[in-house]
Amino acid sequence: MARIGVIGAGYVGLTTAACFARLGHTVVCADVDGAKVAALGRAEIGAHEPGLADLVAEGLRAARLRFVLGNADALSDVDFVFLCVPTPTGADGAADLTAVNAVLREARDAVRPGCVLVIKSTVPAGTTERVAELVDRPDVQVVSNPEFLREGHAVDDFLRPQRVVVGSEAEDAARRVVALYAGTGAPALVTGSASAELVKYASNCFLAMKLSYVNSLAELCERVGADIGDVTEGMRLDDRIGSSFLEPGPGWGGSCFPKDTRALLSTAEDARVDFPLLRATIGTNGHQAHRVVAMVREAVGGTLAGMRLGLLGLTFKAGTDDLRDSPALAVASLLAAEGARLTGYDPCVAEDCGPVRVLDSAEAVAEGADGLVVLTEWPEFAELDWPNLAAAMARPVIVDTRNLLPAEKVAEAGFHLVSLGRRHPK
Repeated sequence: MARIGVIGAGYVGLTTAACFARLGHTVVCADVDGAKVAALGRAEIGAHEPGLADLVAEGLRAARLRFVLGNADALSDVDFVFLCVPTPTGADGAADLTAVNAVLREARDAVRPGCVLVIKSTVPAGTTERVAELVDRPDVQVVSNPEFLREGHAVDDFLRPQRVVVGSEAEDAARRVVALYAGTGAPALVTGSASAELVKYASNCFLAMKLSYVNSLAELCERVGADIGDVTEGMRLDDRIGSSFLEPGPGWGGSCFPKDTRALLSTAEDARVDFPLLRATIGTNGHQAHRVVAMVREAVGGTLAGMRLGLLGLTFKAGTDDLRDSPALAVASLLAAEGARLTGYDPCVAEDCGPVRVLDSAEAVAEGADGLVVLTEWPEFAELDWPNLAAAMARPVIVDTRNLLPAEKVAEAGFHLVSLGRRHPK
């Protein structure tokens, strides 16, 4: 088993460290946040990620996992160093590699001969080669190993991955990294570093395109009297298309899709490649929040000024507490700008979010409301007590942007229900 250093105890770094420890490796995970390091040493992860806290506790008990403040211990006396630091969107739309470069300057003199530097952070094509030039150590190899972790499913995605992608111009180093995942049984692709880097962007941007496509398709269904549920069901029966990412919604968000689409577009522009499909994907997503607001406006009578609206769901998707680039909050900001008074409920959000006053239940949000708007697909929202909610509201109106709710039950309770691209019984 290998000795592994992980730089960064964020979402990706913590999952990487805990899961490698589960696979039997000895892992030291470093972060610059002292409070976070102390909490992790007590197996307190501070994030909603099923199974992760248990893995951290297991690794600590088995002495295969430890957390340290500062990078020195995670760079020295290890066989592999995984860089799991943030690469946010820069002012020009490209990925900001400031954190990556800072770690590399430290690693250049700290890592032992024979160590493999593994870039797990999402970085533009060509970064791994540039990193190798920056490190300038013939006895140290640099490898790209992009992550494919879905929030809310990260542990399962790491321990039972669909694929492991490793890229390097040094195939022996790439094979060493592949061997770390032997316990997962996943198929592995070993390729050049630029190809490996591009796989992550290509995958996320393709999924974003599917979501933007189905959102536009839902709008078309509304105009021509079709039902998006039936249309996508017909699409799913074609195995060339696949069944996932065909649900309309208020737009895509989170920590990956917004920054990765912008970063890939920036890479294409730098390479002088016209990519109108990706540009349209981003533009369509920006339009979606405005479309949802227009639907809400029409549903409550043509004006939002002074309207009391209850929002069900605030995170960017169900199964996570992540509010980054949440389409729910984008919709909320537009509603508030038109004068709506907003309350909200989300199972993983306890504090107020911008213009939204957060309450502790869906029932509290419905009390006296002129309308409800479902913005995140939490399964429990489909099981609410519709008659009681209708009785509590000033006007029983629901705009379901996730097509989550049981239409017949909601209608029987007296609600006027509006969904994306769907026909409902009168």
